[in-house]
Amino acid sequence: MPRLAWNSSGTRSYETGVDRGVLYVAGHPGVVWNGLTSVTENSSGGEAKPYYIDGVKYANVPTYEEYEATITAFTYPDEFLECEGRTQARSGLFVTRQRRKSFGFSYRTRVGNDLSDEHGYKIHIIYNALASPSDQEYTTVSDSTEAMDFSWNITTRPPAISGYRRTSHFVIDSRSTDSVVLGIVEDILYGNEAETARLPTFDELLEAFDTISNLVITDNGDGTWTATAPFDVIQMLDDTTFQITSPMAEFIDEDSYTISSE
Repeated sequence: MPRLAWNSSGTRSYETGVDRGVLYVAGHPGVVWNGLTSVTENSSGGEAKPYYIDGVKYANVPTYEEYEATITAFTYPDEFLECEGRTQARSGLFVTRQRRKSFGFSYRTRVGNDLSDEHGYKIHIIYNALASPSDQEYTTVSDSTEAMDFSWNITTRPPAISGYRRTSHFVIDSRSTDSVVLGIVEDILYGNEAETARLPTFDELLEAFDTISNLVITDNGDGTWTATAPFDVIQMLDDTTFQITSPMAEFIDEDSYTISSE
């Protein structure tokens, strides 16, 4: 085995910046959130809870985690007014302190490394968020006037997802996501010529990722073949038995199947 090497070229990555904010409110298509300046993720929970028997710690179980965040922006879409508890009674007349509407939200964080500051990006998708506006101070205009920041603390209600614990926060990493899959997801999130932007369900995200499984079959020329794919496509059931889950694998009968490759 090779010796571990530190600081190899292209391995020193970092994350910076936030952009491509999109707001999704029920009854409206997704809209661009211009003026977004920061998203501070403040996950709650996850603390270790110890359990003892006869003075001996026998378990150290983390508590349930929930996604919370603080959104800061210079401005916000008109559709967000309902999420802030403002209802338009007449054109231009707004009633405050109304019931706040929940919303979905997506944003992108950038990933760089020692070779490029545009190495990749991560798309964050948030479900069932509820906003709580922070205190807002209005000050007099002066010769050094600066734009005001708006800020909201958000909490979430995680939807049920099959096979995983409930969560409201999903992350898609462009560095390890197939470009075709990434295009499908971004067409849903950002819209295209045929469809308006909307928030996909978790099942839709899984379906998009299952469209292209990156399954590669190599004929070894000696009557054997080698299958290469991500861990969720090829799973070892025991030391000698494996399972391939891919639309590229099609069973003919109990003993026969065909496998196509990219």
